[in-house]
Amino acid sequence: MDIAAADKLLTTTRSVRKRLDYSRPVPLDVIQQCIDIAIQAPTGSNQQGWSFLIVTDAEKRKKLADLYRKGVEIYAQVPQPVRPDDDLRTQQRPRGLVSSLHLVQTMEQAPVFLIPCIEGRTENAPQFAQASMYGSILPAVWSFMLAARARGIGAAWTTIHLFFEKEAAEILEIPDNVTQAALLPVAYFTGEDFKPAKRIPSREFTYFETWGKKR
Repeated sequence: MDIAAADKLLTTTRSVRKRLDYSRPVPLDVIQQCIDIAIQAPTGSNQQGWSFLIVTDAEKRKKLADLYRKGVEIYAQVPQPVRPDDDLRTQQRPRGLVSSLHLVQTMEQAPVFLIPCIEGRTENAPQFAQASMYGSILPAVWSFMLAARARGIGAAWTTIHLFFEKEAAEILEIPDNVTQAALLPVAYFTGEDFKPAKRIPSREFTYFETWGKKR
């Protein structure tokens, strides 16, 4: 295995917002190839309870984008963590807000929406069941993004439409016993490459044997 190529794919796959090319159609066969790769991801007890709903209909994309926008209005009122000015996350926040605003304003223009789903519900479920259910779909979603990135396709991992999950389910006729895990606007990306994101060094939050114990 080409470790350098694998590391580059893993460290430069971004949630793409401003660089989605809305003018270029994405072949559904390519989306299906990415899903074929995605379902090699781990799934609890090998249940394979996942489903992937592809949406290209313009009216449905507009309705889902409108739900997303309504969700953003709610999310904007949620208190955010207060961190020092020199905290890396504080410094990165303005840039992230600009790209997020672009997606809010233009989301429905993405040629494809992907809604990954998992069989079952988490309401009143014990913690292990919740972890198992989401752990059976989220690795596959990330694998989809990696496979898409390798093919020049970007995606933005969003969840804010889930403030209105029932309304989205009605638009898409998703059964009541199925949980939506995310909504990904998908399109080819502009430009040639991405850079690794700036992250807090892993040694600052890696512990050994006991919580808080560092090397």
